[in-house]
Amino acid sequence: MLKIKDLNVFYEGIQALRNITLEVNEGEIVTLIGANGAGKTSTLRAISGLIPFKSGEIYFQDKPLKSIPAHKLVALGIGHVPEGRKIFANLTVRENLELGAYLRKDKDGIKEDYEMIYEKFPRLKERINQMAGTLSGGEQQMLAMGRALMNRPKILLLDEPSMGLAPLVVKSIFDIIQEINKGGTTVLLVEQNAHMALSIAHRAYVLETGSIVLSGEASKLLQDDKVRSAYLGE
Repeated sequence: MLKIKDLNVFYEGIQALRNITLEVNEGEIVTLIGANGAGKTSTLRAISGLIPFKSGEIYFQDKPLKSIPAHKLVALGIGHVPEGRKIFANLTVRENLELGAYLRKDKDGIKEDYEMIYEKFPRLKERINQMAGTLSGGEQQMLAMGRALMNRPKILLLDEPSMGLAPLVVKSIFDIIQEINKGGTTVLLVEQNAHMALSIAHRAYVLETGSIVLSGEASKLLQDDKVRSAYLGE
């Protein structure tokens, strides 16, 4: 579904990604793990067209993305929940969700999806008319995910969904990621909490200083001594 080949990205003359090659198959949860500054967020931002890449290729459903502007990628079925959530704080929960569906014209389908969001995130229903900026961190993360889902993405890019959240909320968010995936949405997950990410993913890539140094089945990487010592604190 998503293929990246020999991707190189530079920030102000510094190379952020070095010959990254990876793929995400339809129906998978694939996770990128690595330390801060490893290039995880840069990878997602390059896929979404938010940063240019110097060389290499990104294909989504066999279509090259390089010349497609970021705002048109949403219509192709790419949803991105950015690091830090980036909700519209001065709009209500409902208005944030409405913006997620701004490209759609199918009123009945949109209505169905509101109900789906409320079912997955009951707290959002309770706070539907509340200003988004007054929500807790966990609720804001749920809103950011709900907003992305309102466009019915084929692939969902999730950047650090557990950041700054209490352990119980983190577990709830990861349960929902699995539910979303089981419902048919492919997921590419960037996550600092390597243990949680590897425990729900099908496959994983390990990034270090802009390069992929390890890849394979998530369950096997969870048992890998190098991964355990570097990323799982064992």
